[in-house]
Amino acid sequence: MKTNLYIVREIEPFDTTIKVKEAQIHFNELTYTHFPVVKDGVYLGCVSEADIRCLESEKELSEYLYTLEGFFAREHDNWLDILESFAQRQSNIMPVLDSENKYIGFFELSDIMNLFNETPFLSEPGNVLIVEKGALDYSFSEIAQIVESNNAKILGSFISEMENDVVEITIKISDSDINNIVQTFRRYSYNIVSNHQEDTFLENLKERSKYLEKYLNM
Repeated sequence: MKTNLYIVREIEPFDTTIKVKEAQIHFNELTYTHFPVVKDGVYLGCVSEADIRCLESEKELSEYLYTLEGFFAREHDNWLDILESFAQRQSNIMPVLDSENKYIGFFELSDIMNLFNETPFLSEPGNVLIVEKGALDYSFSEIAQIVESNNAKILGSFISEMENDVVEITIKISDSDINNIVQTFRRYSYNIVSNHQEDTFLENLKERSKYLEKYLNM
C-alpha cells in the first residue's frame, strides 16, 4: 500500500509568525486535534488544540514554541507504523517529512484507518477466533499449523492483549469448519476466549450441566 498517496498537501501549515487567534479560528473550522507549525518551511512540531485555547490570542505562535510536540512520519512509512504513531500521540493528524526532513504535508487518521479496512483481515469473509495461552507457551508457528491442519488459512493475526504472563491472540481465519479448529486449539492447551455457535464442546458442557442439575433436583 502506497501511503504517500494519502498525504494531504493542499492545507498549509501554521507559520510561527501568525497570531494565536488565527490559529484558534483555524481549529474552530476543522476537526484536528493538532496542527503542524513551520518556520521558513522547516517543520518545528505540532501545536495541540488543547494548548492553543490557553494561549494569549494577540501574541504570535513564535512565543509559544515550547508547547509544540515534535512527532512526525516519513512519506514511505508502512501504514501500520503510521497507525502506531497515531495511537501513541493520540492525534488525528500526522505531519509527514521526506528523507531530508522537509515538511511535505500530513496524514489524516481516517485515511490510514481506511487502509486497514482494505486488508484481508477485515475485507475478506471468515471467522474471528480469539485464543489465549501463557506468554512462554504460545507460538505463532504452532497457531498456523493448527489452522492449516484443518484446511483453513490465516488472513491475519495479532496479540490483542497481554496481562499476567497470559497472551490473548486474535486470529482471522478463512471460511472453514470452525468447530474442528476450536477443538484442535483446545487439544494444544489454548483457552478459547471467543464464543462460537458451532462449538460442540460448549454445547456438550451445557447438556451435561442440565442433566446434572436435573439429577440433583430429583
